[in-house]
Amino acid sequence: MSLLDKILGPKSKYDGSLPYVYEARIRMFEEGDEYKSYFSDTVCGLIEHLHRQRIDPDGVTIFEVYQEQEAPIDSRLFTTADRQWMFKPDICRAFEQHYPGHIHGRDCSFKDRDRGATGP
Repeated sequence: MSLLDKILGPKSKYDGSLPYVYEARIRMFEEGDEYKSYFSDTVCGLIEHLHRQRIDPDGVTIFEVYQEQEAPIDSRLFTTADRQWMFKPDICRAFEQHYPGHIHGRDCSFKDRDRGATGP
């Protein structure tokens, strides 16, 4: 990685057709508008982190965050039929049509991003 790449960050972050970051929101109280949030540059990194934290998919909403907007992701793209987290390579296949032209077999446009996550 060149010095310029370190300063500017991953090229895929400048692609407006891809989310800038992913956010998982977990409601703190059933009757309330307060959330705990977790963030990652990749959806697979976010899910891996939530899984390591023993956070169940039920009650989690994951958002794609673009420069000017955010949108929830349909949970069927990142959970199995029995409502468990989906992992690589299955999650890659699930997102192929969601991000057309960005996921190719075992390669994707997100490969230049850090898969780590942060949260409360």
